Amino acid sequence: MASSDVIAIERLDANDVAGGLALSDAAGWNQSGDDWSFFIAAGAAFGVRDEAGALIATAAALPYDAATGWISMVLVDAAHRHRGIASQLVDACVAALREGGCTPVLDATPAGAAVYAKAGFVAGFAFERWQGDGAATMAATDAQSCVMAEPSQGETLIALDGNACGVDRALLLRSFLGRPTTRAWLAPRGDGFALRRAGRRAAQVGPIAAADEAAALELLGLALDGSAGRVFIDVPVHRTSIADALTRRGFVRQRSFVRMALGDARAAAARERVFALAGPEFG
Repeated sequence: MASSDVIAIERLDANDVAGGLALSDAAGWNQSGDDWSFFIAAGAAFGVRDEAGALIATAAALPYDAATGWISMVLVDAAHRHRGIASQLVDACVAALREGGCTPVLDATPAGAAVYAKAGFVAGFAFERWQGDGAATMAATDAQSCVMAEPSQGETLIALDGNACGVDRALLLRSFLGRPTTRAWLAPRGDGFALRRAGRRAAQVGPIAAADEAAALELLGLALDGSAGRVFIDVPVHRTSIADALTRRGFVRQRSFVRMALGDARAAAARERVFALAGPEFG
């Protein structure tokens, strides 16, 4: 298949969760079956199959609200790369989001950013994925004033997320909060929160939204404490206080990303109250 060949792209459904998970597992990514179910149910997930019907490539478009949509899960099986499949899948996502009036936004690796720039995406802020180990037990300190969020406070967390990131991600937050292993904490004044959820390879901390650095650091500590095993967290590079706190805990930088938006730099701009992201697949 040459790069100019038109490929057969189809919409994925619930029966494709296992196929999508196999592709992200092969790439070493952290998405869970719950994540794939969300991509398919809440957005427009696209795929390409081989002659035997096996899923060999994917991409997903998530229309968060009337203004902004997310592109992610651009995956191609290693044996089928460099044939233009990814580009055509991204084009399908862009078309789906633009049809709904949404500005497409995505988080790109440095190599991917050059490709997306040629397609009209403009760069916003940079962020880094950090990897480390959580603490198996809660740290004993009297400084903790944040509290574990109750299920009844879900709508409060959704409102805080929307105010912080400027995008209505209610469906995403409801999905996260509805998972039995997810944990969330509220800042003492009720003006920020942190969330931790299970991933395929590691627990994922984020988003963290807070009114100031002190509150963000306290929320970070609670999200990392009591989480045994590997943890991933995605932090904007200008959040040096978070980076310093992670370094003290033995975390290391794993990889970097840049947020990009199609033709609109404002949609890719950093937000004042966001200290950690939900992940490059969700923004």
